[in-house]
Amino acid sequence: MSVAHADDADDYSRPTGESYHAEKALPSGDFYTGQWRDNLPHGHGKYLWTDGCMYVGDWCRGKTMGKGRFSWPSGATYEGDFKNGYMDGKGTYIDSSGDLYRGSWVMNLRHGQGTKSYVNGDCYDGEWRRGLQDGHGRYQWKNENHYIGQWKNGLMNGNGTMIWSNGNRYDGSWEDGAPKGNGTFRWSDGSFYVGVWSKDPKEQNGTYYPSTSSGNFDWQPQQVFYADLSECVVSTCQRIPVLPSQKMPVWYGSSEQSSSGNMTKNSERPRRRSVDGRVSNGEMELRNNGSGYLQLDDNAESNRSSLGPLRIQPAKKQGQTISKGHKNYELMLNLQLGIRHSVGRPAPATSLDLKASAFDPKEKLWTKFPSEGSKYTPPHQSCEFKWKDYCPVVFRTLRKLFSVDAADYMLSICGNDDLRELSSPGKSGSFFYLTNDDRYMIKTMKKAETKVLIRMLPAYYNHVRACENTLVTKFFGLHCVKLTGTAQKKVRFVIMGNLFCTGHSIHRRFDLKGSSHGRLTTKPESEIDPNTTLKDLDLNFAFRLQKNWFQEFCRQVDRDCEFLEQERIMDYSLLVGLHFREAAFKDSATPTSGARTPTGNSDGGNTRLSRAEMDRFLLDASKLASIKLGINMPARVERTVRRSDCENQLVGEPTGEFYDVILYFGVIDILQDYDISKKLEHAYKSMQYDPTSISAVDPKQYARRFRDFIFRVFVEEDT
Repeated sequence: MSVAHADDADDYSRPTGESYHAEKALPSGDFYTGQWRDNLPHGHGKYLWTDGCMYVGDWCRGKTMGKGRFSWPSGATYEGDFKNGYMDGKGTYIDSSGDLYRGSWVMNLRHGQGTKSYVNGDCYDGEWRRGLQDGHGRYQWKNENHYIGQWKNGLMNGNGTMIWSNGNRYDGSWEDGAPKGNGTFRWSDGSFYVGVWSKDPKEQNGTYYPSTSSGNFDWQPQQVFYADLSECVVSTCQRIPVLPSQKMPVWYGSSEQSSSGNMTKNSERPRRRSVDGRVSNGEMELRNNGSGYLQLDDNAESNRSSLGPLRIQPAKKQGQTISKGHKNYELMLNLQLGIRHSVGRPAPATSLDLKASAFDPKEKLWTKFPSEGSKYTPPHQSCEFKWKDYCPVVFRTLRKLFSVDAADYMLSICGNDDLRELSSPGKSGSFFYLTNDDRYMIKTMKKAETKVLIRMLPAYYNHVRACENTLVTKFFGLHCVKLTGTAQKKVRFVIMGNLFCTGHSIHRRFDLKGSSHGRLTTKPESEIDPNTTLKDLDLNFAFRLQKNWFQEFCRQVDRDCEFLEQERIMDYSLLVGLHFREAAFKDSATPTSGARTPTGNSDGGNTRLSRAEMDRFLLDASKLASIKLGINMPARVERTVRRSDCENQLVGEPTGEFYDVILYFGVIDILQDYDISKKLEHAYKSMQYDPTSISAVDPKQYARRFRDFIFRVFVEEDT
């Protein structure tokens, strides 16, 4: 990345908005020639970097935008659409080895429909996600073997068919590039083998059916793995050496060359225009306002909105550690002992195709934990208790489906670190506990909620299996602790994924339902911190998603709402967390510690951050792999403000004030069905308030209102 200064002292004498042809020699040694307007490349132009990279194409206010061609010194080229400095849209990339990809791109990644032709003669035509084959696609090898079916993370995964050039074929389930689960292998002579497939011979089970009495009865299924598939290796994609967005220059202002040949900055910096045409004097930066808050301030004066800078307190770790002496310390020990027993208990390998009996409400296991221990349980210091596992096979399979490693799961919940209890119970009276690594959240359950989860478990399992990017809560286990003695107390709880388990600090969090009654935080502004969950009427942002992500978001919200409506669920919400990217760069060496207050004076402590610098930090290879719908998603938000004459206005008016963020979001609280108590609540509140403003409404109406609201606050990013 280079820092570019315009080198014509004549620039300021030209009328604002006038375009002309310019040739700019930059202090870094880079060179630009092409259309120029308002001290920035605008129109068609060519940029040459000293390392041999070159871009020729369209520019818009200093960024590559439109059609263009980027070439690398290695010989690799990309020709196609650009947006805000990224390869984005339709384009063709040829790497230095000669491999060619033609198709859709999103933020420098192959994403959407595309075709990849490899120099070794292989070819893939199908869907891509985040740079890898993902979805439905066809891969053909040079020897004319080919696979048609589902892919995941660059490997054959799901239902698919492999056809060999000799006429043999396999139809069935795949996992991590190999047959796994139910499938049929057919020979060209009509013989076939039907069974359960696995690389592990102990799990392999099936029947061979010869076409004639002289069939090959000595054939072993493992030959498919070690012989038939040995030449069917999927070629990998060569890594793009440097992303174009990382090379884009940062136009910091106009400079003129002195008589000695040195570049000297003009005393006045040109003003930067935001997307909506508003003008500011520089890059967005993070400041300490002297009160312990962090301020995101675009450094604008008269042209900015009058809202003032966004105040952000440094994030603190949530909850109180449950150490010895805490009222729930023994309950925590019971929970950890039970989880260790449940997860560590030997169990046969299970297929993702579960039998109906696994979902039976009567499918539960009781285990007694005496203090002195037993044949199956260890001795412990807590009181005697009983432990119940609900539908253990289903939740074991869900953990497998969600790629949860059993050892990591046990270490998170049952390791040496204590759990943390959130400061106050939720509205339902349930308590929440967090594992020390923030990966899992444990919620105590009412009996009614437990019944709802068990009732909807078959539909939930089918939904999350069919929708990889579902936004609904991930459930990993449902259990009960029954204390013995006079109390006979039962504590039911569910283990869920924590949506905000991330190395990024969550600076703002919102719980959004689309209703207005009671949807305003009662805390005074001075007490609102990053751990405060704000509500609908507190929302002061619109979330802008990149086109492909926005389309996928809309599809998934529709699917999730349809599922919840069919299960008669209401009162759910979209939990949204924002991490302001500018804050991360002030302490990028220790990203997990949150945003720190800059030190030093205003010149030395508030280094300006360019968009390209932020892209370089964000688009690290390790971070790209973790970007999914609702997880670690780069986006922009726009500040909004409500009209003073409309206190129940759900969506505010846009201000043109933008921030780069990383978003986390998901649908939570999905265990409230529209039972008789909710119907009575609806009838009672409807007599006092506008029926459309309350949360307790029919699931069909709730889903429609929820979708309408969410699709107003989440919008597609402008081109």
